[in-house]
Amino acid sequence: MKTKGALIWEFNQPWQIEEIEIGDPRKHEVKVQLEAAGMCHSDHHLVTGGIPMMGFPVLGGHEGAGKVIEVGEAVEDLAVGDHVVLSFIPSCGKCPSCQAGLRNLCDLGALLLAGTSVTDGSFRIQARGQDVYPMALLGTFSPYMVVHESSVVKIDPSIPFEVACLVGCGVTTGYGSAVRTADIRPGDDVAIIGLGGVGISALQGAVHAGARYIFAVDPVPWKREQALKFGATHAYATIEEATAACAEITWGGMAKKVIVTVGEVHGEEVDSWMGITAKAGTCVLTAMGSLTENQATLNLSMLSLLQKNLQGTIFGGGNPHYDIPHLLSMYQVGKLNLDDMVTRQYRLEDINEGYQDMLAGRNIRGIIRYTDADR
Repeated sequence: MKTKGALIWEFNQPWQIEEIEIGDPRKHEVKVQLEAAGMCHSDHHLVTGGIPMMGFPVLGGHEGAGKVIEVGEAVEDLAVGDHVVLSFIPSCGKCPSCQAGLRNLCDLGALLLAGTSVTDGSFRIQARGQDVYPMALLGTFSPYMVVHESSVVKIDPSIPFEVACLVGCGVTTGYGSAVRTADIRPGDDVAIIGLGGVGISALQGAVHAGARYIFAVDPVPWKREQALKFGATHAYATIEEATAACAEITWGGMAKKVIVTVGEVHGEEVDSWMGITAKAGTCVLTAMGSLTENQATLNLSMLSLLQKNLQGTIFGGGNPHYDIPHLLSMYQVGKLNLDDMVTRQYRLEDINEGYQDMLAGRNIRGIIRYTDADR
């Protein structure tokens, strides 16, 4: 079928809305009509080259929610009409990683930057007669998609699409970074560095886990105000201000758990994040750096002498097929605030404006809301 999507054809160029053609679902695939897509910073990394796909053009978008409209051969757990969230990492449940309980590290994730179908290695999208590389095997910056069933999670149909799409990446990643990877315990003091969609989700996770003090850090005043509304106890513009205040408030104990959710990690900043981390504490790097950057500043003596931990994480260290409906069930009973995370809704044609707002710090999360006019 022919539809449209937001493409990039080279680095550091705006998104272009163009006609694309997608194939029919094959074995273990479904076709989804997207209703909403989240605008995550990781898609901006495609533009800058921080996350280089295997080629151009690239169809962006890896947070999305919609309805199944066609089902391919051998699909057993999904049916036409099901409401679904797209998981930005597929989870097959069968590979060694999944069997070991690391479903966020499913071996199918090796194909994330390749852009080819999990089913048969073919390209499923074309534009201008060329193969198109979909972000994270998805490409939610289009009102339609064909995707492998391992990337599709069925949800309760009563949940609004504009909040459901957020758990396909940002909410699950941030919340899981707090409660799973960082393993925040009641009474822990916590620092959250960066207050976008992932950071606010990590903040909510810290609140639910029973953190005592939560030090939120972001240069944008409005975001600091939002952090306090979401449950932070203190908010600061810089890591230097936060470190000094944390030392005073905790009598030198510092933050037992630190979660870094900035827009982009730079190696020279790592030691400042470790500086606010307590003895035997853990600093979790949830944010992405460029795949081409491999240098970091770190005081190795202090790392050893104070027995600190520097931990990476992806997708919150959890199981998308469990965590996505679980978090949405928390939203349904008022235990997880997703509504206030959606700052503004955009049409697909306004995607460049949406990313300008993100980079300027005007959004916690902007989303693309598809309408009949987009189809």
